[in-house]
Amino acid sequence: MSTALPPPAPPRKLMRSRTHKVIAGVCGGIAEYLEVDPTVVRVLYVVATVLSGVLPGILAYVILTFLMPLPDRSLA
Repeated sequence: MSTALPPPAPPRKLMRSRTHKVIAGVCGGIAEYLEVDPTVVRVLYVVATVLSGVLPGILAYVILTFLMPLPDRSLA
């Protein structure tokens, strides 16, 4: 007696969010990828930015804005 395993889920992709967007959708996209509330990611990002220095945090956000693609409009 063998049980059939369900097919594997397609790999998730890290993309900016169109729905949980405040500035560029970076924190919202990370939250969607991690399946957590976007507010939690935003608060953690602000705390990490303040603790590490404001300039590196802003620079990281700008870099992620250009590296993380927007999802296709057909998927949104």
